[in-house]
Amino acid sequence: MKRRQPILSLLTALTLCCASPVLAEDWTGVYGGFALGYTDVDGPGSAGGNDVSFGPHIGYDHDFGNFVLGGEFEYNRTDIDLGGTSGDLDYIGRLKLRGGYDFGRALGYVVIGAARAKTSGADDTGAVYGIGVSVPVSDRVLIGGEILRHDFSDLGDGSGDFDTDTFNLRTTFRF
Repeated sequence: MKRRQPILSLLTALTLCCASPVLAEDWTGVYGGFALGYTDVDGPGSAGGNDVSFGPHIGYDHDFGNFVLGGEFEYNRTDIDLGGTSGDLDYIGRLKLRGGYDFGRALGYVVIGAARAKTSGADDTGAVYGIGVSVPVSDRVLIGGEILRHDFSDLGDGSGDFDTDTFNLRTTFRF
């Protein structure tokens, strides 16, 4: 938990700094973009690893005033050696529901959904949940970050539970 505290503090500070009621954003619409991040996988025994992850995302949000609700598909490519007979983690695909609060110049949100992990061993579908923030830098461009937790039960060689944490920095374009 200690290693995630600085990241959570950074996201909280960014959200609070950008919380200005002066400029209201309209978050409704289709968006797409690219994420670059870091993924850490912890499995049973010494199984696990970490590496860079990257990939596209596409989604839709609807602004209900102060509350924003949406859905998103995201794909992150990686090449993490899980050790032993567990193989390599090739990618994680996510189907996420997002719900958040419109702070004016920033959108802080929570994520819940399903994730599919592909390895050179066994594939698995599990839960994904986390938090994120998006901040506009122009009318059509957003920057942001997400911290996501994945719970997989039979990843790799199917020998046990794997917990996967991903921190993504995101650039998003509104259409």
